[in-house]
Amino acid sequence: MQPKGDIQTVAINTIRTLAMDAVQAANSGHPGTPMAMAPVAYTLWQQFLRFDPSDPIWPNRDRFVLSMGHASMLLYSMLHLTQVKAVNPQYETLGKLSVPLDDIKRFRQLDSRCPGHPEYRWTSGIETTTGPLGQGVATSVGMAIAGKWMAATFNRPNFEMFNFDVYALAGDGCLMEGASHEAASLAGHLRLSNLCWVYDNNKITIEGHTDWAFSEDVATRFIAYGWNVLRVGDANDVERLAKAFQTFKKTTDRPTLIIVDSHIAWGSPNKQDTHSAHGEPLGEDEIKLTKKNYGWPEDAKFLVPDGVLQHFAGGMGKRGGEARGQWMQLFEQYKKEHPQLGDAMQRMQKRQLPDGWDKDIPVFPADPKGAAGRDASGKVLNALAKNIPWLIGGSADLAPSTKTRLTFDGAGDFGHPDAEVDPHAPKGTHVSFAGRNFHFGVRELAMGSVLNGMALSKVRAYGSGFMVFSDFSRPAIRLSSIMEVPVVYIFTHDSIGVGEDGPTHQPIEHLAALRAIPGLITLRPGDANEVAEAWRVIMQLRHEPVCLILSRQAMPTLDRTKYGAASGVKNGAYVLACNAPDGKPEVILIGTGSEVGLVVEAYEKLKAEGVKARAVSMPSWELFEHQDAAYREKVLPASCAARVGVEQAGGFGWERYIGTRGEMVAMKTFGASAPLKELQKKFGFTADGVIAAAKRDMGKA
Repeated sequence: MQPKGDIQTVAINTIRTLAMDAVQAANSGHPGTPMAMAPVAYTLWQQFLRFDPSDPIWPNRDRFVLSMGHASMLLYSMLHLTQVKAVNPQYETLGKLSVPLDDIKRFRQLDSRCPGHPEYRWTSGIETTTGPLGQGVATSVGMAIAGKWMAATFNRPNFEMFNFDVYALAGDGCLMEGASHEAASLAGHLRLSNLCWVYDNNKITIEGHTDWAFSEDVATRFIAYGWNVLRVGDANDVERLAKAFQTFKKTTDRPTLIIVDSHIAWGSPNKQDTHSAHGEPLGEDEIKLTKKNYGWPEDAKFLVPDGVLQHFAGGMGKRGGEARGQWMQLFEQYKKEHPQLGDAMQRMQKRQLPDGWDKDIPVFPADPKGAAGRDASGKVLNALAKNIPWLIGGSADLAPSTKTRLTFDGAGDFGHPDAEVDPHAPKGTHVSFAGRNFHFGVRELAMGSVLNGMALSKVRAYGSGFMVFSDFSRPAIRLSSIMEVPVVYIFTHDSIGVGEDGPTHQPIEHLAALRAIPGLITLRPGDANEVAEAWRVIMQLRHEPVCLILSRQAMPTLDRTKYGAASGVKNGAYVLACNAPDGKPEVILIGTGSEVGLVVEAYEKLKAEGVKARAVSMPSWELFEHQDAAYREKVLPASCAARVGVEQAGGFGWERYIGTRGEMVAMKTFGASAPLKELQKKFGFTADGVIAAAKRDMGKA
C-alpha cells in the first residue's frame, strides 16, 4: 500500500515515520520534535540548502546545524533520504551511504551511524557534534564568521569562491542556555547576514510547559541584538516557511531568526500527554493511530515509499550537484589565475601547513631575568601568523593581557566593514571581514563555541583568556576534544602568580580539570624557548585541541648549553640536568611552567651539596603519555622512588608521576591577595621549600 497524499506530503511523513519507528525500536529517544519539525527540515533541505549529497565536505556548501541534538532522528532521516555519501578521514568519498537504513533501524545502538546525538567525524553530513543545548547555535556563529572571513580573504573579481550560508535549528532549551545569548549578541554585532537560526517554538521542555521558567519575548530580544526576526505561525505551512527562507536570503545586513510555532501532537485524539511524547517512545498502539492519521500503512516499519528518494534527488541532489560542479570548475580556473591563494585554500581545507611555516620562530637567549610566558608567546604567535595566513583568533576582551594581538602589517581587525575603528587601536588599524584579530567580548563560553565553528570550517582558530576563566569555556573545550578539532586555547595568568587580584583570579584546580578531558593536550611551558617549542608542537596537530598555559610573571630563560634542549617539549617531559654519572639519581625534581626555574635552582643547590639529583621539565602530561615505555623510563626511572613534583596548582593527579610516597609542592587551598614574592613564600614555592621536600623524601631531613 502506497501512503496517501502528494509526493511532498509523503516525503514529509517519511521523515516523521522513520523517526517514530527508530525511537520505538530503540525504546529510547525523542520522536516529538523530529515529527513537528519535519516540514521545516524538508523545506530547507529540498528548496534552499546548497549541499551536494555526493560530496558532503565540498568547501562552499551551506551548513546545517541541529542544535537541539536530542532530535537527532530528524537529521538522520534527512541524511538517509537525500542519500548523503560517506567520507573517510583522508577526505575520500567512499560511494556508500553515510546513513544506511539499517543504521536507522539500530538507532542509539552500539556502533550505529545513528547515535543518540549527532556526532561530527562519526557520520558524514553532520557538521558539528550537538547535544549540550545552546552549543550548536553558538558553534554556527563560528561557521558564519569563518564564511565571512574566507569570502573576504579568498574571493576575487569573477571568482566568488565562498558565499555559503549557515542554518541552525534550535529549541526552547537552546535559547534558554547562556551560550545562545552570548553568541546571538556577537552575531548581531558583527551583522552576520549569512546566518539563519530557526527557533522551534513548541513551548515544551523536559519538565513540561516552558511557562514554568521561560516567559521572555524572544522576538524583541533578538531585535535588540540586531537580528531580522520573522515568524511562521504553523510549522506545517510549507509555503510560509519557504517565504521566510527567501526573506533570509535577501537580507544582507544582519542575521535572521525565524520563529516557527509548532505543537508536539500526533494526530491521535487519544494522545494527550505531550510531555511524555516529547521525551519517550510513543508505543506501538499510538504509532499505528498516528500512521493511520497520516494515511500511512499502519503495520509498515521503516518504510521509504516509492518516489521519495527520487524526489529528494531531483530537488536538493540536483541543485547541490550542479552548484558543486560549477564551483569545482571555477576553482580550477582560480588556481591558474591565483595560484598562491589556490594553494593556501587547499592546504587549509586539509589542515596542512604552508612551506616555511616555522622559519621565523624565535630562539630566545639565556637570561636570568627571562620573560613572561605570555610575552614570549605573543612574539612566537606573530612570527607564525605571518607565515600561516589562516591562523586567526583573538581574546575574550583580554588581548592586551594575553598578548594575542597580531601586530604585523595587514593583520587588521575582524568586523563588519562599516564598523567604526576603535580610536584607541594602533595607528593604521583597519576593520574588515578579512581581519585576523578577533574581538569576542567578555563572552568566554561563546568564544569557545565560536572557535569550534571556525575550526570546523577549517581555519586555524585560537582564543585566549585568563586561566581561571577556562571554567566558562569548558563545555566548548570538551566538545573540541570529542570532535577532534585543533582549536588552540591560550590561557594566561596561570597561577597564584596573578598576585594581588587574589583567590578569585588565581587558578588552583583548573589544570587538573583540563588534564581530565580525554584527547585534550595541555602545555605549560617553563621558559621562553619552551613556549616557542610548544607552539611548534601545536601547529602540527591536526585532530587535538590544545590549552597553552602561560605565566604572567617572568620566568628565567635557561641556558640551553647547560640544560637539556627545549625541543624536548615535543615529548611532554625531558631531562634538564642530572648529576648522577651512573644515571641513577637519588631524587628527581619535576616542574612545570613557572616552577621549572624553581626546580633548576633547587637542583643546583642539591648538586652543590653532593646529592645526586635530576631536574625534569614536564610541560605536558598528555604528550609524555604518548611516548613509549622506554622513553618514559629514561626520564623517570623506576629505580628512583624519591620524587618531588612542583606546580603552583592543586596536586590532584600527580601521584602517577611522584608515586604514593613522593612529595608534592603544590597548592592545598585557594590563594590569597598579595604581591607574588609574598605568596611564593607563604605557600612554600621557594628553593628551600623544594629542597626540604626532597630531603624528606630521601629520608635525609
